[in-house]
Amino acid sequence: MSIPGPGGQGLQLTPFRGLRYVAERVGSLAAVTSPPYDVVVRPDGLRRLEAEDPYNIVRLILPQAGTPAARHRQAAETLRRWQADGVLAPDPEPALYVYEQRDGRTLQRGLIGALRLSPREEGIVLPHEEVMPHVVEDRADLMRATAAHLEPLLLAYRGHENGPSGNGPNGPAENGSAGNGTTRNGTTGNGPAEKGTGGAARVIERAIRRAPLLSTTTEDGVDHHLWRVTDPADLVEVAADLRHHQALIADGHHRWATYLRLREERREPGPWDFGLVLLVDTARYPLRVRAIHRLLRRLPPAEALAAARRAFRVREIDGPMPRALERLAEAAAATPPNAFLLAGDGRFHLLDRPDPQVLARTVPEGRPEAWRTLDATVLHHVLLDHLWHVPDTPEHIGYLHDPAAAVEQAERLGGTAVLMHPVSEDVVHELARQGIAMPHKSTSFGPKPATGLVLRSLTLG
Repeated sequence: MSIPGPGGQGLQLTPFRGLRYVAERVGSLAAVTSPPYDVVVRPDGLRRLEAEDPYNIVRLILPQAGTPAARHRQAAETLRRWQADGVLAPDPEPALYVYEQRDGRTLQRGLIGALRLSPREEGIVLPHEEVMPHVVEDRADLMRATAAHLEPLLLAYRGHENGPSGNGPNGPAENGSAGNGTTRNGTTGNGPAEKGTGGAARVIERAIRRAPLLSTTTEDGVDHHLWRVTDPADLVEVAADLRHHQALIADGHHRWATYLRLREERREPGPWDFGLVLLVDTARYPLRVRAIHRLLRRLPPAEALAAARRAFRVREIDGPMPRALERLAEAAAATPPNAFLLAGDGRFHLLDRPDPQVLARTVPEGRPEAWRTLDATVLHHVLLDHLWHVPDTPEHIGYLHDPAAAVEQAERLGGTAVLMHPVSEDVVHELARQGIAMPHKSTSFGPKPATGLVLRSLTLG
């Protein structure tokens, strides 16, 4: 995705004064981090993170109080108190930050900075999913209250179009047979490609030769390192490189929509014209693509299966879960492709071979075939709307990244878990370039940045 933007500007990533935890004031840097707000499994994961350290970032991104207004007010008060008490402190000068994640099998590096916001029609930042208005409204209220960007979005761009092809170990990521994030050649390593290709790549390579600004290992075994980039020549080199590129929103559609909404509320230029992002060159560091699963809180499995039989072949299949997900992947590779795994009654049920006549009646016309055949499209239009009559509201549907958590919660609530197979990254890019939005929560790109390593206060600029 290499283009000149309007006026040849493309991506404009600018330095900012990062707001960071003071290591001496917290138990450990790992103990104050969190996954992104929409990945935290609630309520168990939320309680566990709160217990990790009294200053865990989850108290800012998912504050707990009786009403939404009280939650946002509490987050703002907590942020002000932590800064006054020296728990969080701003860096002395604006910087871009080189961020590295490594877990032995996967290596990812990118640049964290403040990206100039641009509407979709400019073709600089491409969303690929629809958003839910109530989530955007909640994130907007939180950002207004805190005047801060608490966690970076994950954006993907291709830094050197003449670099390694998709057939090599550093080609674009492709979903594995059970959503395990393998690359197209079947490897799991995300090692760097050619050194020295592209100004941003050269700056990153130089930065990582220095001692990191911070290092920590989170409980999932991932090592996190952060370096500051402040040299004016380095910043110019990054800017000159990125101005020729566009990016895909890999993770953070609701936060991007929130950035745009809040910018529109302000008439004068200022810090709200920029949003906190992690920008990753996927030609060098391919992302993984995984599915996001559905938890139907109020639909018992027996009712779901009975209705599904009107349009799908339904079979009970053997577990355990890894084997069931393999069967789902096999069904998703067949023709027709749509397949889903239902759970919640202690068993696994495979839905596949949808009735073509039902698809023709229920899936909207006027969209590309790649969109009409998406699992998420078929799920929402055929199953949720037509057969199950389940409203897409938080009381009825939860979105979980962990299939085990989805099944556990379904069994506890008497509801139904719908486990999904990940979509191909090629399809995501194809639709994004056409300006076609996939249904919300269709993909989960990763590795996702840890929340809490660097924040952006809009009062600091």
